[in-house]
Amino acid sequence: MCGIVGILGRGPVADQIVDSLKRLEYRGYDSAGVATLEGAHIDRRRAEGKLKNLEAKLGKSPLAGHIGIGHTRWATHGKPTEANAHPHAAEGVAVVHNGIIENFRELRLELEKSGAKFASETDTEVVAHLVSFYLQKGASPVDAVKQALPRLRGAFALAFVFKDHDNLMIGARKGSPLAVGYGDGEMYLGSDAIALAPFTDNISYLEDGDWVVLTRKGAEIHDEQGAVVKRDVMKSGASSFMVDKANYRHFMAKEIHEQPEVVGHTLTRYVDMATERVALPMKLPFDFKDIQRISITACGTASYAGFVAKYWFERFARVPVEVDVASEFRYREAPVRKGDLAIFISQSGETADTLAALRYAKEQGMHTLAVVNVTTSTIARESETVMPTLAGPEIGVASTKAFTCQLMALATLAIAAGKARGELSDADEARLVHGLVKIPRLMTDALTHEAAIEKLARDIAKSKDVLYLGRGTSYPLALEGALKLKEISYIHAEGYAAGELKHGPIALIDETMPVVVIAPYDRVFEKTVSNMQEVAARGGNIILMTDAKGAEEATVDSMVTIVMPDMDAAFTPLVYAIPVQLLAYHTAVVMGTDVDQPRNLAKSVTVE
Repeated sequence: MCGIVGILGRGPVADQIVDSLKRLEYRGYDSAGVATLEGAHIDRRRAEGKLKNLEAKLGKSPLAGHIGIGHTRWATHGKPTEANAHPHAAEGVAVVHNGIIENFRELRLELEKSGAKFASETDTEVVAHLVSFYLQKGASPVDAVKQALPRLRGAFALAFVFKDHDNLMIGARKGSPLAVGYGDGEMYLGSDAIALAPFTDNISYLEDGDWVVLTRKGAEIHDEQGAVVKRDVMKSGASSFMVDKANYRHFMAKEIHEQPEVVGHTLTRYVDMATERVALPMKLPFDFKDIQRISITACGTASYAGFVAKYWFERFARVPVEVDVASEFRYREAPVRKGDLAIFISQSGETADTLAALRYAKEQGMHTLAVVNVTTSTIARESETVMPTLAGPEIGVASTKAFTCQLMALATLAIAAGKARGELSDADEARLVHGLVKIPRLMTDALTHEAAIEKLARDIAKSKDVLYLGRGTSYPLALEGALKLKEISYIHAEGYAAGELKHGPIALIDETMPVVVIAPYDRVFEKTVSNMQEVAARGGNIILMTDAKGAEEATVDSMVTIVMPDMDAAFTPLVYAIPVQLLAYHTAVVMGTDVDQPRNLAKSVTVE
């Protein structure tokens, strides 16, 4: 989660920007930079590594401008070099950016034909040159941004400053969060309220698709269609020492909505966006060609991420995979082969059962790889190899963004395995990576169904039991959906492979039973429809999560159909996780439970 800070001040702002960026260090970063308007021109200071390196540059060569933008960057397109650090600039404009511009290649080729000269490997620089292109055509800064935004495809947050405009800053949000801060003759932009806490507690949060024009007198916010809109100004309780809920009622809601951003950052950690190739940043201490079996071990939601990964590794790499609940694996003394791979998944990296399983695997001579959100954790330290997920702090006990970041990391590892084993061609790899690159934007699309899901939750809240069904990679997601509902609403729910319906669970179905069917239009869709028909014949209330083709082809009436965007069928769990999470969340809200801290549960389970 890169950090954005923008200040329209009454005095020099560079030092204030750096101080604000320090409050976003918890998000992680590998380079940083500041740009301010110095007289009639924009000047920048950028540095690799930590903010102290940027501070050293500013100490030697200060910036005195009263308007500026700053950024801490996780490398996405291109290495973490000074040239790739933000802010990026083109004639008349500088920009900072969180997220991914999916269509940057097409835009770059177009702009290069128009004479643009690129100085970095990043997708962000395309945004600067695109806005500059319209400026050079005679557009005002506001009109240039207004023309550029619809041409950008992806999930992003942006902040712009302009040459010769010392009382103008523009921000935009599409999938990545951005907050507006209101001061006394000063205005601010920030990735979240924490960055702005030293300056103001009067905050507005842009909604998806919004863009905002800031002057020192205030903010004019436009929606995606360009209409001027009002967004509530609220008092923020954020400080530099806490993670803020932003404008969400619960941390869980905030963390659900953060997924397009954090999943995008996890993706770009493991993929070379320019070449559409998996590029793992760590050297693996084994060759996938030598691996005869993979063992995946985890607890709770993390185990369902492992279950999804089983399908990916077996399909892409043609290597057998066993998935174990850690508490069972550690005691059954599973026979394993020395030199094979054991993968351990944990949000906290401190889960006691998973740690014990890791130690057993090491004793047996297995290679060990940890997928964790906390790189300083015990599991990370004791594993041979670590794949960090870049979810950032997850406060809600019921895992949401950590789950989807785990999925993204595992998807890239499975593709790397397939390529190393000769099961995937270069074209196969490019196709799969291209499908992954779209995921953050598709997650943003999925979030637009929240109002319909919130309405549905009022009916689910009246139920005593709920059934979740899915096939293929949708089966583990059915298990996860049932777990989420149980965890936070306390409604009994079960997840089943749809093909198992007639082997027992069908006895439970009557007119009071909601049945959530996760069924993207894929190679097993018709089989799932036949299971839906069995449910309908017994009066079950079907809630269908599918895509447009699935909604068209389904021959069974459903109580509600949630139509998801089209995507690569291999990666549907990453996007379909969102309506599953939202359904559990809104049901719990209706039930009046403690969503973030459900009874009897802890975030990190460090005991057996």
